[in-house]
Amino acid sequence: MSRVLMVAAPRSGSGKTTVTLALLSAFRRRGLSVRALKTGPDYIDPAFHQEASGVPCANLDSWAMSGPALESRLARAGEGVDLVIVESSMGLFDGLALPDGQRGAASDIAAHFAMPVLLVLDTSGQGQSVGAVAQGLSQWDETVTVAGVILNNIASDRHEKLCRAALKEPLCGVFRRDRSIVLPERHLGLVQARERGDLAGFFDSLASKAEAELDLDAIFALSRPIAATGVKGASLVNPPGQRIALADDAAFSFLYAHLAEEWREAGAEILPFSPLRNEGPDESADCCWLPGGYPELHAAALAAATSFHESMRRFALTRPIHGECGGFMVLGAGLEDSEGTTHAMLGLLSHETSFSRRKMALGYRQAQLLQSSVLGAEGTRLRGHEFHYARVTDPGSDAAFARLQDGEGNDLGVAGAQRGQVSGTFFHVLSRWD
Repeated sequence: MSRVLMVAAPRSGSGKTTVTLALLSAFRRRGLSVRALKTGPDYIDPAFHQEASGVPCANLDSWAMSGPALESRLARAGEGVDLVIVESSMGLFDGLALPDGQRGAASDIAAHFAMPVLLVLDTSGQGQSVGAVAQGLSQWDETVTVAGVILNNIASDRHEKLCRAALKEPLCGVFRRDRSIVLPERHLGLVQARERGDLAGFFDSLASKAEAELDLDAIFALSRPIAATGVKGASLVNPPGQRIALADDAAFSFLYAHLAEEWREAGAEILPFSPLRNEGPDESADCCWLPGGYPELHAAALAAATSFHESMRRFALTRPIHGECGGFMVLGAGLEDSEGTTHAMLGLLSHETSFSRRKMALGYRQAQLLQSSVLGAEGTRLRGHEFHYARVTDPGSDAAFARLQDGEGNDLGVAGAQRGQVSGTFFHVLSRWD
């Protein structure tokens, strides 16, 4: 029977992803089949999880997904594997100001599934205070079980002795400070897994570190059998077409694994193409999807990809195209890069965006479609999120795509754009919300 364990921390930047990758790599080296899940909306960490485990990493989100959908997601993840490791987003109890179970917090997931939590504590700049932090998290919510602790960034033997003595929770290992295993970051998080050429060696080093410094037997013993019994049902988001042309390269990489999996289960075929290689959508496709990513880092190359531009314009004459976040930026008339240079984009929508004049947008979003599109009929409600630094500098003349609310129901006005069968928005969709 497959087992499950959550890796969590008091805050972001504590080392959750490094520990998760180390555990995946070490258990896989032992011959176990493993899979990872990520709580909350995230694309970048799951790509590393997929590379470390060898299978796609899906997301669990208590705000965007109903109880049955969460059950189904965890049950699917456990099929054919020995251990599922769930990495939490942000801090263990961080979420919206909504009732427990609906906040989008990792603790919602831990409580819902009685999932034991392995707490990663960053000991930088601390001594005995880590004991108070661990005890506070352990006692904060009786429905959440902190089953063990890993001390991260231990600097010396004396540092370790001080921190160990303060803990009342079971200690499952000590990760010594090691500058060689840092994961580089950029404005939306970690540098993408597909951009690193040393992943096999990196994972091998993490597995060796885990074997040397963590009690892997004790950690596996903390895990519990997966009790979720959800069955495969309707997709969280219906496939946008039967044959979906999907932009897929370093500029367009943010597609949720659960969407791709469920679209294929519904009978859709995904046909990848690379705009950065000057490719266009497959002519046999009946729709085109431009996901988010980092087009602002590749604006000049995208502007120069004339075959991509021409094929997209032909495609738009007869079939629908949708762009999320970075895809929305590329569908517009122009994109200003970080140096202030504006590059011509597809012009299938009339807005312009800028990465030079930044304004961060971050948070859950509920969208209600203002007209029919590949995402549903007029009035369809969707749940998802925004996370971007680019901003619209010229809204253009197209119709708005959707009306948005934040995660707590506050109105944010209209957003996105739609012209005929071409639509786009900074909003990333996680699920349909009927």
